[in-house]
Amino acid sequence: MLPIQFQEHAQLQTLGINAASIGFNTLTLESDRYISVRENVNGSNQVAIIDLHNNNEMMRRPITADSVLMHPSSNIMALKAGRQLQVFNLDTKAKLKAYVMNEDIVLMKWINESSLALVTSNTVYHWSMDGTSNPVQIFGRHQNLANTQIINYSVSKDEKWMVLVGISAQQNRVVGSMQLYNKDRGVSQPIEGHAAAFTELTLEDATAPTKLFAFAVRTVTGEGKLQIIEVDHQQGAPAFTKKAVQVFFPPEMAQDFPVSMQISRKYGIIFLITKMGFLHMYDVESGICIYMNRISNESIFITTEYQATSGLLGINKHGQVLSVSIDQNTIVPFILESLNNTELAIRLASRGGLPGADDLYVTRFNQLFASGAFNEAAKVAAKSPRGILRTQDTVQRFKGLQAAPGQLSPLLQYFGILLEGDGLNKYEALELAGPILQQNRKNLLEKWLKEEKLECSEELGDYVKQHDATLALSVYLRANAPSKVVLCFAELQQYDKILKYAKTVGYTPDYPSLLYNMARTSPDETVAFANALVNDPAGPLVTPEKVVDVFQSQNLVQQATAFLLDYLKPNREQDAQLQTRLLEMNLLYAPQVADAILSTGSLTQYDRVTVGPLCEKAGLYQRALEHFTDIHDIIRVMPHAQASVSADWLVGYFGNLSVDQTLACLDEMLTTNLRQNLQLVVQVAIKYSEQLDPKHLISLFEKFKSNEGLYYYLGSIVNMSQDPQVHFKYIQASCRTGNIREAERICRESNYFEPEAVKNFLKEANLSDKLPLIIVCDRFNFVHDLVLHLYRNNCQSFIEVYVQKVNPSRTPEVIAGLLDIGCDEEVIKNLLHSVTGDFSVGTLCDMVEERNRLKMLQPWLNVRATQGSTDPDVYNALAKIYVDTSNNPEPFLKENEYYDPRSIGKYCEKRDPFLACICYEKGQCDYELLHVTNENSLFKQQARYLIHRRDLNLWAYALQETNDYRQDLIDQVVSTALPECTDPEDVSLTVKAFMNADLPNELIELLEKIILETSAFNDNKTLQNLLIFTAVKADADRVMDYISQLDNFDADDVAQVCIGEDLFEEAFTIFKKYNVNVNAIDVLIDHINDLDRAYEFANKVEEADVWSHLAKAQLGQNQIKEAIDSYIRAKDTTNYLDVSRSAMREANYEDLVRYLQMARQHSREPFIESELLFAYAKTDRLTDLEDMLSGPTVAQVQEIGDRCFQDHLFEAAKLMYQNVSNYASLARTLVYLKDYQGAVDCARKAGNTRVWKEVLQECLFQKEFRLAQMCGLHVIVHAEELDSVVKMYERDGHFEQIMALLENGLGLERAHMGLFTQLAVLYGNYAPTKLMEHLQLYVSRINIPKAIRACQHGHLWRELIFLYVHYDEFDNAAVAMMDHGVAWEHAAFKDIIVKVSNIDLYYKSLRFYLKEHPLLLNDLLASLAPRINHTRVVQYFEKSDNIPLIKSYLLSVQHVNNKHVNGALNELFMEEEDYDSLRDSLDHYDNVDTLDLARRLQKHELLEFRRIASHLYKSKGRFRQSIDLSKEDRLFKDAIQTAAASKDAAVAEELLQYFIEIGQRVCFVAMLYFCYDLLRPDLVLELSWRHRLRDFAMPYFINYIKEQTQKIGYLDEQVQKLKESLFRPEPPQEMSAMPMMNEPMMIGWGSNAGTPTMAAAPPPGYGQWQ
Repeated sequence: MLPIQFQEHAQLQTLGINAASIGFNTLTLESDRYISVRENVNGSNQVAIIDLHNNNEMMRRPITADSVLMHPSSNIMALKAGRQLQVFNLDTKAKLKAYVMNEDIVLMKWINESSLALVTSNTVYHWSMDGTSNPVQIFGRHQNLANTQIINYSVSKDEKWMVLVGISAQQNRVVGSMQLYNKDRGVSQPIEGHAAAFTELTLEDATAPTKLFAFAVRTVTGEGKLQIIEVDHQQGAPAFTKKAVQVFFPPEMAQDFPVSMQISRKYGIIFLITKMGFLHMYDVESGICIYMNRISNESIFITTEYQATSGLLGINKHGQVLSVSIDQNTIVPFILESLNNTELAIRLASRGGLPGADDLYVTRFNQLFASGAFNEAAKVAAKSPRGILRTQDTVQRFKGLQAAPGQLSPLLQYFGILLEGDGLNKYEALELAGPILQQNRKNLLEKWLKEEKLECSEELGDYVKQHDATLALSVYLRANAPSKVVLCFAELQQYDKILKYAKTVGYTPDYPSLLYNMARTSPDETVAFANALVNDPAGPLVTPEKVVDVFQSQNLVQQATAFLLDYLKPNREQDAQLQTRLLEMNLLYAPQVADAILSTGSLTQYDRVTVGPLCEKAGLYQRALEHFTDIHDIIRVMPHAQASVSADWLVGYFGNLSVDQTLACLDEMLTTNLRQNLQLVVQVAIKYSEQLDPKHLISLFEKFKSNEGLYYYLGSIVNMSQDPQVHFKYIQASCRTGNIREAERICRESNYFEPEAVKNFLKEANLSDKLPLIIVCDRFNFVHDLVLHLYRNNCQSFIEVYVQKVNPSRTPEVIAGLLDIGCDEEVIKNLLHSVTGDFSVGTLCDMVEERNRLKMLQPWLNVRATQGSTDPDVYNALAKIYVDTSNNPEPFLKENEYYDPRSIGKYCEKRDPFLACICYEKGQCDYELLHVTNENSLFKQQARYLIHRRDLNLWAYALQETNDYRQDLIDQVVSTALPECTDPEDVSLTVKAFMNADLPNELIELLEKIILETSAFNDNKTLQNLLIFTAVKADADRVMDYISQLDNFDADDVAQVCIGEDLFEEAFTIFKKYNVNVNAIDVLIDHINDLDRAYEFANKVEEADVWSHLAKAQLGQNQIKEAIDSYIRAKDTTNYLDVSRSAMREANYEDLVRYLQMARQHSREPFIESELLFAYAKTDRLTDLEDMLSGPTVAQVQEIGDRCFQDHLFEAAKLMYQNVSNYASLARTLVYLKDYQGAVDCARKAGNTRVWKEVLQECLFQKEFRLAQMCGLHVIVHAEELDSVVKMYERDGHFEQIMALLENGLGLERAHMGLFTQLAVLYGNYAPTKLMEHLQLYVSRINIPKAIRACQHGHLWRELIFLYVHYDEFDNAAVAMMDHGVAWEHAAFKDIIVKVSNIDLYYKSLRFYLKEHPLLLNDLLASLAPRINHTRVVQYFEKSDNIPLIKSYLLSVQHVNNKHVNGALNELFMEEEDYDSLRDSLDHYDNVDTLDLARRLQKHELLEFRRIASHLYKSKGRFRQSIDLSKEDRLFKDAIQTAAASKDAAVAEELLQYFIEIGQRVCFVAMLYFCYDLLRPDLVLELSWRHRLRDFAMPYFINYIKEQTQKIGYLDEQVQKLKESLFRPEPPQEMSAMPMMNEPMMIGWGSNAGTPTMAAAPPPGYGQWQ
């Protein structure tokens, strides 16, 4: 058995974490909840957070930080980026803290829930998350931690001790350094150690825990030590002896060392993890090593406490998240069996409450108790695991002991020991409370309760309540006795706590009764409590109706109102009845309150029909009107309402009436008193204008000719209305009431009136103020009508006002209108000069020009120009005037900058084309100029313009083929325009335009004229280049001539162009002419493709670069030798890669050696020397190879050795591998050279699994089994290689050898589960007789599922069942045992079948036993009885008719009173005629079909069975049937007993008469005795007198008379006592403030209140006093 539980919680790589990110520097683990990993995903930095408590849910955040640390329990993240620190709450997305350090931080760690430790290169800080505090320096780092990697920081529970741990590499080992610091003394101590932790342990007889410090180290000698020491020893506390124990490290783990330590405070066990994945478990108190094993093949680099099991949680390099905890069920037995340490087992079981040592505790307790060592026995009982000895029996045993003189009783000593520990359970606490309260020492009880030393129970609370209700409340709360807690809260008047407590514990008290009692004493508090009940978030705990009933029953109207107002705030429909009740009670008793409630409008669901009349009766007429809907009721109330209701409310009230009713009321009001009611009518009309329709209201006011009312009404709605009639009527009303300014405003602002109608109205009204008319005409473009109206009505001044003040922009229309009506020009000019505002000059000119009066504006335009106007329209008009009048327009058109050239040019085209050209040229109106020059044959002007314009797009347009005038233009350019140019840019752009137009011949002609003839551009390089380029494109024959004639062109560019046009000789000539030899040979090689001519040219010029280019070309033509010769002549090593590859491709290693030797002299490149080595190997020049290897070289010897190995050049490879000491490759090489012993030696030196495997394979092939086994032992320790090794042996049939190899491997230190499993598989396949022994020895180290498959394949059923049992696959084990009878064993099968999880297997096993082993059925059923369905079992065996086989089983389970079991047994008893057993069964187990069984038994031939039938009828209440059956068999005693049991007087009387009829006098007497209470005395007297049985009935009558006499005497005594009590005066009694809380609850008060008695009530007529 193993003392630990091992579990994998997650695989980080499976969750998507990159393997490279799983390490100490990128992964943090502060608790068993969060894992945070920093990753780089697709070039972006991310942080992955895995929540282990939430099904390994992963959250990724794009965060760039150096370190990320999650809070141990909350979703809080601490980040470090450089020296900047930030702490975030991820739930609230808020930044909690931020700080910038002055030092670099090397480690961050949470030391508690609210503090973060920061370790820098020199100092350790603590940073509290509370408040706004900054990091606080705790201590400086010791010099022993210099140059170390800090891996951990730990703080003791009281934060007085700290330890900082670092590691460093020294002398080929990892050295651990620690700094232990004490905060109180401020001192540090350097310690050598790798892992450390603090813990607390309660020692025996100690009152407080002892603080311990544990640390582990592996010293320079390789010895491992664990030391446990006490820190802060308290005076008077037992001392802890320092422990120093050895930590075992396997010899092959020389580099192993401790990496982390976790201590289980619950169990007092140290979990120590080493780098190589070993787990060491030590007892803290004794230092004993409990267990050691390897739990991971990968290094576990980080650990934390696993709180769920008080164990350890860690992560290894492979990304496995593993936990190790003690196995509570096996650790104590493991210690007893494996360590044989009883003391440790007892101590650990007591400390952690673990099973496995119960018998030891009981035995020790009994021994101590029997020997009189009661104090020691008490300690044993107190520390017993899971409290197995802390029972009532133990308490009674101590209670029964007598105390020694002068000492405490053993019981109190026992309680004292328990109080020093965890405290008392409920039985012990109840036993202790008695003497404590009797001595009035409640303070002790309170102290123990606060310290949680007592387990509270309801019984303890009941006992304490007799002495102190408050203390009892504390007990009830801790005991979770809700009914008693609520009662105590009520008695103490702590009502506010009742509901909160009830919700907390899920208890529902009787709230109505509680409210009733509260209302009698604390009405106001009752309201708050009731509100809390009905408004509970989980649903009302009491109905509001019951609450109101409680208040009304005690006439608490105010409290009921307060409650209902709060409850009815949501105004729910279902609360209509409650709203009505609220208003009713207040209208009857507090009308002002009802009025206030109604005024809020918060209640709308009540019965308005009921409330309306009540309001009227209470004098609340406004409220009555609100509730009445009938017009007659409104008429009735209105007279009363006028005096008390405000006008504002009446206006609002009209909103409740229909439109017709409202209009009728308004009409009536105006009819009655227009002046008095007009204001109110206007208010109503304004408020309800939209509903009543303005048309109706306008008609109403017009009906009474009330312009004033109409004005005020429409004035309030006109700004919101879009009705044209409203706006029009308002303008009319404003004019008629003299409000011209208001009419003017509407005319200016409104957009909704009809302009035509308003214009006509204003013209007809002929107001003295024409401004409204001016505004309307201006807005709606009636200017012509306005001018005509004003001019005809002699209102010229308003025309001036209009253009000067109202809208100057309308001046053009006004001028045009005046011109149309024939106004004098002087008047118009004066008017125009008087306008100072802005208006459109262009519009004015256009309108005047349309009327052929433009010249009239010249003076005004000159004035504008003189004033500095830049308006183009002014100058356009002047230009037109100058052109039309021929007033020297050219200077104006050339010099003026403000007119529009395009429009004036267009204006001049038909009048003077030359003027148009001037305009277009000035405005750069390109296409317009081209058009006018083409149309008028002005090509010279066009050519000059194009040359000076320098616009390629314009040139392209002019030179396009579709242009009919293109040739004319070209002629003018060549002949006139271009020769006139002296600007090179003009010439260049013109040439470019010709080139773009694809006119090569014309361009050549042009360029020859410029370059070859005398001109300013003869030596222009650009033009010479252009001439040659054009010739290349258009006339290639001229190119060679141009090359010879011209000297100032770009040779390289021209040559490249020639090459592009396949003029290779011309290009060669250019390069040769300018001595560009490299390019020249490139032309010969690349384009002319003549290597011979190139070779001659290279010989001629003799340049290294030329030879290099030739060599490269030769290499490209696969002329390897010639290329190498050329490279050697050029002494060029730059192309060594291509040369080497080409030579190797052609296997020309001899020439390659020459080239590489030359290259090595000029360059020490690794590639050159490496390839030279390989060339030596290929040419078998091993001597040169050895010489080269013996000297200094930069060759990649390893890589060349590998290439030689691949090419089977094993001798050369051997030399190279020896040179680099690569034993792995050397071993493989020696294998191929048949040196197997040497290969094994090299493999040992290499220590590489792959090498061992290859050597193994070759040795196995050569049948060198001894050497193969030596290799195999080094391979099979790696689990991933085991399968391939086994297949290697099996493929060649070496079964014995592989089994021998694995058997030898079992003893290896690194033997793993795969070894044991694979050997089991091999045994199953090839040596089945050895398998069972192997399984029994190593089942704990075998992969059971894999072994199970092997056993199934080999039909090894016994072994298969063994494995199923040890793998807890009890279902499969049971099935296998039933399917394969050879493996069946009864005892084993019984143990297995009770553990299966599939209950169907129970019944399958029954079928199996019935078929194969029927005599063992009852034994099997006895084992299965607690688990099987008895009904199903009975039905199965009934179906197969085998019930007798399981009789023993049926008898054993009959106690469950199963109907089918009872029925089967009863049938069996009937078949066996065992009536005693049947009767006993029916008496004790009543779950049967009684009546059916009775009907069957009453016909049975045996009397006893018929008696049972009678008995059954009696049990089912069928007394007459039972008696009839007994009478048939003359079983009179049974009949009499049945009659007595019936309690039915009629049945008893019938049987009594039956006995008289048949003459059974003895039975008559017996009836009188047994049925005494059922028989009427008068009937008995009559029957005895009639049948002469008075003597037989005399005993009955004597007893009856005696009984009556006693009753009368008792009644007489009671009547006398009652009389005395009624006439005796009673002393006055003081009523309790809260009788209901302190006395039993009674229906009412009176003299009989008190505890009810059991006395019978007096008969009618007695005790009825007035």
